[in-house]
Amino acid sequence: MSRYRRAASGTSFFFTVVAFRRRPILCDPPIVAALREAIGSVRRRRPFAIDAWVHMPDHLHCIWTLPDGDAGFSQRWSEIKAHVSRSCARDYPDGRLSGAMRRKRAAAIWQRGFWEHRIRNDEDFSQHLDYIHINPVRHGLVGHASLWPYSSFARLVRAGVYAADWAGPAQMLELSWE
Repeated sequence: MSRYRRAASGTSFFFTVVAFRRRPILCDPPIVAALREAIGSVRRRRPFAIDAWVHMPDHLHCIWTLPDGDAGFSQRWSEIKAHVSRSCARDYPDGRLSGAMRRKRAAAIWQRGFWEHRIRNDEDFSQHLDYIHINPVRHGLVGHASLWPYSSFARLVRAGVYAADWAGPAQMLELSWE
């Protein structure tokens, strides 16, 4: 169980965003780079805190805290997904898209929409935080959360939120999604 206490005063949301047709492309270097760039760009214009993150081959989960009185997560996701789609369109052609999707100039990277859940309280926050960080282990990608490079787990261990051996023995990587 994590020991995270939220410092931000805004509303927190848990998100799941899925790759188009669940293709395992989201850990490909061009997409990872474009996603990092997109998030940075959007955060400069529309601030939000990334409390937790895990980036899986075919989906991602994260928790964001938005500023007080701001619930504009849809626009933020729209801008992030559009940036990644434009940046990676050549590497991921739209041959598998339907005619309607091509007319809307969609790219074959993201599933339409996303799933969101408003975090209700500290217990809900903690449960989602744990869910995010155990996800690569549950999917059989690594034996311990610390071994997955596309995660905020290492950052939260350094911050004292998690013990390095949370959910089993640890071998910490220096890479982390920040």
